[in-house]
Amino acid sequence: MRLVDIKKDFRRNKALYVLALPIMLYFIIFAYIPMVGNIMAFQRFSPAKGIFGSPWVGLDNFRDFFSSYYFVRLIRNTFLISVYDLIFGFPAPILLALLLNEVNNKYFKRSIQTITYMPHFLSLVVVAGIIINFTDSNGVITSIVAFFGGEKQNLLGRPENFRTIYVASGIWQNVGFGSIIFLAALSGINKELYEAAAIDGANKLKQTWYITLPTIASTIIVMLILRVGTIMAVGFEKIILLYSPATYETADVISSFIYRKGLQEFNYGYSTAVGMFNSIINFILLLFTNYLSRKFTETSLF
Repeated sequence: MRLVDIKKDFRRNKALYVLALPIMLYFIIFAYIPMVGNIMAFQRFSPAKGIFGSPWVGLDNFRDFFSSYYFVRLIRNTFLISVYDLIFGFPAPILLALLLNEVNNKYFKRSIQTITYMPHFLSLVVVAGIIINFTDSNGVITSIVAFFGGEKQNLLGRPENFRTIYVASGIWQNVGFGSIIFLAALSGINKELYEAAAIDGANKLKQTWYITLPTIASTIIVMLILRVGTIMAVGFEKIILLYSPATYETADVISSFIYRKGLQEFNYGYSTAVGMFNSIINFILLLFTNYLSRKFTETSLF
């Protein structure tokens, strides 16, 4: 596009450019400018010397991470927690949306929606406190487990239980809010399709399988691509609120490791290198998943 055309377009759509300006500034300030900090991954960074004064170490930070004891553990824990969340957490909002779509009583439907949406708006600190109390040796969940023959002990303090508790609590917290986008997709389905299918003798299960799911398939695929693209990006907030040194073996993930190394041990260059490695892996997964989706389903992000 020539400069003259740009000027004409700006004069013609000046109001739209003004409306877009805050969004552009937001991404410039909070997304692009901070990318300069990635330079620290190749430095022995010192806050006193700054980014442009700290000594360069090349790829030493990456080599230290790849050869450390933590590398395999962090990759394993991050990957397993994400995969478990993908297998059990991703279908949960879809199932809830399908079930709510079949409810005809609007008051009951709104009540269920309100109840399932509420946990999403709770502070993560509050959610973590609830989990800790409920899984304590005298907690509600622990008592239920003991009633069915399990041991009455601190469930969260045992490494083998951490991933299950983390994923299950995440489903409880986000299933309602996550169903909104699928309910929106379901609302756009032509009701005449269901009427025609019912006349042909299709029951509710067949209507769901042959009408509902194919119609919202593009939405499901796009959401799946986005989820796979962040499969190595387990957030550190909930992890550090729930884990302890006793559960590091199964609970410590890349983001929590970065938090400890960067903010607690002040090893900024090393933690930046780990974060950059994680971002590159997520980017590759996003491109690969998008490629597979475009090839086999003709639905993709780009």
